[in-house]
Amino acid sequence: MINEMTPDLSGAPAGSLPPRAQAELAGTAWEELPHVCTGQHGVPDTPDVLGAVLAADPATRVRAVGDLYRLLLNQEQVFPATAPAALVLAGLLDDPRTLAEDRWERRAGRRSLRAELLNWLASFADIARLDIEDGVGTAQNLAAARAARPILHDRIADSCDADDPLVKEAALAATALLLADPALASSVPRYAPAVREVLAVSADSYYRWIARERRIRSAARSRSRRSAGWKSNPRTPRLRNDSAAGVRTEQLPYRPPCTSQHPSRPWPPLEARRGTAARGGSPGRTSAPSGRSRRT
Repeated sequence: MINEMTPDLSGAPAGSLPPRAQAELAGTAWEELPHVCTGQHGVPDTPDVLGAVLAADPATRVRAVGDLYRLLLNQEQVFPATAPAALVLAGLLDDPRTLAEDRWERRAGRRSLRAELLNWLASFADIARLDIEDGVGTAQNLAAARAARPILHDRIADSCDADDPLVKEAALAATALLLADPALASSVPRYAPAVREVLAVSADSYYRWIARERRIRSAARSRSRRSAGWKSNPRTPRLRNDSAAGVRTEQLPYRPPCTSQHPSRPWPPLEARRGTAARGGSPGRTSAPSGRSRRT
């Protein structure tokens, strides 16, 4: 719940956030939790990025959401700052300001900030379900990401019944991926019908993929009678972080996340940076800018 009497602290990094989020931000030792480019000239620190998510200026909000991907999930990896940032973002979902709609870098069309934050949390959950050998980060960072999943599940739950279909789909996508956590296994039957009835028939191919993946994993788990969480199957293609039907396709030149850039110029979307087909293609192996081959 937002305190309408909260003074305007827009000059402070977290001034635009509700009191609970400000308290979480203040209680976290961010100086000990770097993102991929912490300390680089012209690159915002994590508290500044989080503080800008609910900024009054729409361009600032769009830039902040882009920074969430570039700095905290860069190259499909998690960093020390990623899990704490995810917890802060999930705490913003009930803020009325997240209902504001805009066009975001990674998808075509308009959607609310709430839906886009849920899409970021789905990307986070997608990475957290994988293993170290998939190149998703260090063991410590991955452990922190996995430890955050039950809390994220609780904070996302209400959005799974949202009236806005884009919010509902994004929330169910994030939830379905969070349910890879063995501690949440008892919640799988609760969400299985919605995954079948909403995600499996979505116009978004990423959401349909999640529905198929969940069905395959649930069937395999039932057959094996194991209580452990999912293991990454090297023969199964990785889920993509963007919909093949909904990614913006401007072919902008690739810029590393640590390169300072004028705020008015958008960063290139992930698919454009990788040079993969944004529409009509099937997922497969792609070359990341570093030159290593990864599944998307």
